[in-house]
Amino acid sequence: MGRITETVKVLIICNVLFFAGTYISGDIVYRLFSLFYFENPNFQYWQPITHMFMHGGLFHILFNMYALWAFGSPLEAQWGRNKFLFFYFSAGLGAALIHESVAYYEIHSVMNQLLAGGWSEGEIQNFLVNGKGGSEAILETVSRENIDSMYAAFNTPAVGASGAIYGVLVAFGMMYPNVALMLIFLPIPIKAKYFIPALILLDLFSGLTGFSLFGQNIANWAHVGGALFGFIMAYYWKKNSFNNQRWN
Repeated sequence: MGRITETVKVLIICNVLFFAGTYISGDIVYRLFSLFYFENPNFQYWQPITHMFMHGGLFHILFNMYALWAFGSPLEAQWGRNKFLFFYFSAGLGAALIHESVAYYEIHSVMNQLLAGGWSEGEIQNFLVNGKGGSEAILETVSRENIDSMYAAFNTPAVGASGAIYGVLVAFGMMYPNVALMLIFLPIPIKAKYFIPALILLDLFSGLTGFSLFGQNIANWAHVGGALFGFIMAYYWKKNSFNNQRWN
């Protein structure tokens, strides 16, 4: 975790520029480049890439950019620019895929309950887009919590480089397992091989239970997806002695 490498520096600059753009333009940049659920009218085909440069607040971008510098720079130094970029964006796309897949399951599970309870497809679509659905009698068979969760999954966009960075974290932990990490929010040295799996397990727990130690509106499944795709790539590269080949 020494000097910042060139590609990591460019990625951080791009993230900062996008972050500034959200404040200059208001909702325009945020709505265009955040990752909406793929059946939402606001979804655009470029969003699985561009959402990696969007952030929801100052602390969100600060933590992500710190992690990108701290864990991404050693990987770029080891792998080279092109290989690091391939890994980073592949992990980010994997995170988007898992996030969208979980959202699809959650949304359509509740939709099936609503259809069985008496709402029509038109009433469901009107509720998802405009917040106004069918009869309130549906609450006798479908909980308000489930309906609200469906609405949130359909309309809340995912933002942040976290999915890609979780992939970077996993690769860093596999390459440097015994490095002691001294983190901002946890000033106790913990080896990477212990800290990183624990962090991923916390996200998995939050995704399965809905309870989060770090607050709400966190795309836990995107974190898990980025970590999963990062692990698959890093494991394959390590097993095939591919880590030692640089792509400059």
